[in-house]
Amino acid sequence: MWEIRCFLKVATIKGVLRFEKKGKLSPRFVGPCKILKRIGSIAHRLILPPSLSVVHDMFHVSMLRKYVVDPSHVVDYESLEIDKNLSYEKELVEILAREVKMLRNKGIVLVKVLWRNHQVEEAT
Repeated sequence: MWEIRCFLKVATIKGVLRFEKKGKLSPRFVGPCKILKRIGSIAHRLILPPSLSVVHDMFHVSMLRKYVVDPSHVVDYESLEIDKNLSYEKELVEILAREVKMLRNKGIVLVKVLWRNHQVEEAT
């Protein structure tokens, strides 16, 4: 059986702060959620994640975004080693650049480092 999925816009739902983040860091969309039933031409009934269990399960189409099935959306969690405090230890792979910036009579060393589990574009 072919199932239709979509993302649900949660940024505009008042009183829903279930993601432990406020303001700009809060997620705009959650999902993908499975569409159970189309009601009329502008409403859909969804299967919601447990974090939205107190919200009604029927939404206007303006609150939904299309989900395109893509095998690259799968994340490999086994390669990440996460501590109990939900952080991971960064490990140096390579020093990409080194520069000495003069500030009055002091020299400040700036180093660009490539970390493990990061791409070259994300080097700091």
